Amino acid sequence: MRTGEGGDHRASDAHVLLVCSAGGHLSQMLRMRPWWSRHRRTWVTFDKADADARLTDEATVWAHHPTTRNVPNLVRNLFLARRVLRDTRPDVLVTNGAGVAVPFVWLARRRGIPTVYVEVFDRIDSPTLTARLCRPAVDLFCVQWPEQQRFYRDSVVIGPLL
Repeated sequence: MRTGEGGDHRASDAHVLLVCSAGGHLSQMLRMRPWWSRHRRTWVTFDKADADARLTDEATVWAHHPTTRNVPNLVRNLFLARRVLRDTRPDVLVTNGAGVAVPFVWLARRRGIPTVYVEVFDRIDSPTLTARLCRPAVDLFCVQWPEQQRFYRDSVVIGPLL
């Protein structure tokens, strides 16, 4: 875990837990900076070069990867989610996947923590596996394109993040 300032939270004292894979998922979450920069926050992502460089001054917890079809890392991330949710006590969890999101979303739901899922930018013709696994447990499901709504009834279009 790397501790950072987690931002200037004068506008809000709410604590946001941002959970995402490194790479493109992280890039999309970073585009929500105008919103999350107003809150205290903790990031959960992978210890990869891009995440390390882009989250230098942020409170960051490194999750276990790879997550695709890797049951041992799913179990490790389940225990990590339990610890992080207990220790950070977020007011809301926001994620856009991928696999690392699943244990965090389901444990957050179990603890009564509101959850928001943002479907990724580049999946217009089919739903992602992570979205299908997380959808039953999220409180607010957002999509970036109106075309994505055909897969996710009652989703909210927020527009493209990239």
